[in-house]
Amino acid sequence: MAEEEKKYSKQLIGKTVVSKTGKRFGEVGDIIFETTSGELIHLVLVNSTPYAKKLDLEKNKEGDPLIPFSAVIAVGDFMVVAEEDII
Repeated sequence: MAEEEKKYSKQLIGKTVVSKTGKRFGEVGDIIFETTSGELIHLVLVNSTPYAKKLDLEKNKEGDPLIPFSAVIAVGDFMVVAEEDII
């Protein structure tokens, strides 16, 4: 993600997560990060779509699907991810 416009985590919570092709995954419920470096690790999905549930994504201990933050390619009205980077 480019540094031209910084986003605060509270601005990301609740955004709809979609693929480049427009497939909806759910919404960002939380963000997991490395506390020592501040590196963003995963997006925690809430309100997962049936499509996202079929992907057999890694899950947190509560059973919520996780999307690697490295798959995020754009943040705007939606959080756009590269589907090939999460499967």
